[in-house]
Amino acid sequence: MAAMPTPHDRSPYELPDLATLWLRAFLEVARGGSFTVAARTLGWTQSAVSRQIASLESALGGAPLFDRLPRGVRLTEAGRALVPHAEAVAGALHEAVRELTALRELTDGRLRFGAFATADAALVPRALAAFRARHPGVRVTREEGLTPGLLDRLSAGHLDLAVVSTTGNAPLAAYTLHHLLDECLYVAVPAGHPLAGAGTVRLALLADADWISGGPRPEGTLLDAALRQGFRPRVAHVVAEWTAKQGYVAARLGVALVPALAAESVRPDVALLRVDDEGAPARAVYAATVRGRSLSPAARAFVGVLREAAGRLPGAMA
Repeated sequence: MAAMPTPHDRSPYELPDLATLWLRAFLEVARGGSFTVAARTLGWTQSAVSRQIASLESALGGAPLFDRLPRGVRLTEAGRALVPHAEAVAGALHEAVRELTALRELTDGRLRFGAFATADAALVPRALAAFRARHPGVRVTREEGLTPGLLDRLSAGHLDLAVVSTTGNAPLAAYTLHHLLDECLYVAVPAGHPLAGAGTVRLALLADADWISGGPRPEGTLLDAALRQGFRPRVAHVVAEWTAKQGYVAARLGVALVPALAAESVRPDVALLRVDDEGAPARAVYAATVRGRSLSPAARAFVGVLREAAGRLPGAMA
């Protein structure tokens, strides 16, 4: 006979509804052959066990499940027929409790998240390494994409959360946003550039420079910062990946804006100057989730490790 969970094995997910109580009492009486033994095992009174069995018999049409003998009880034909069904139900409930407990305690489960490319330079790898060290039983899948595409995947239910940024004016207001950090911006210039040792710079000093950007127009890109400083930058080369942008900068083909998340991976023949952009909004980075949708224990824990990782990144204001 399948093992039944005892009262001491209870989890927060066990719901003591009537059917569960009836079946627990029935199986314990069947196992022990006695109302007294069942009461002792369950931690109930004998009269409570008798009431549960009587209620179960009534619910099943009144047929007795046990013959009451001078010493103990014996299953009737109806009782013997019920045993495998009761065991199956009890076993299924026990397995459901086990699975729900594993999800709650993060010994099992899954996490599906996406992130924009620059977040993969330092923020996401550090958070993911910490998460896997703490919760090795959780299955993790990751996607990379631009913020608008990640939000679409999130809304469609393909992701549990997405690491996104305010670049591009994506419709973030429709989501629950868990703030991770605000990024400062840097200008990448060749190592021998006249401004290479300046430390900080106002973008207006580079108004006449050729720019390397992820798009042909500054609107909706990091170059919005130049528009705020009163000039329209001349995009000479459209290059999507930051590593490739560095190569263009090092070859003196132009300068590029770099977010703090990518600043750690700069090559030695490129210098970074912090942008003096007082009063302008910093680029914010969030873990976005769908408003009104419950956050899984794994997703909630991952938001926590993302915040921890963000707090240790140089040039980021968590």
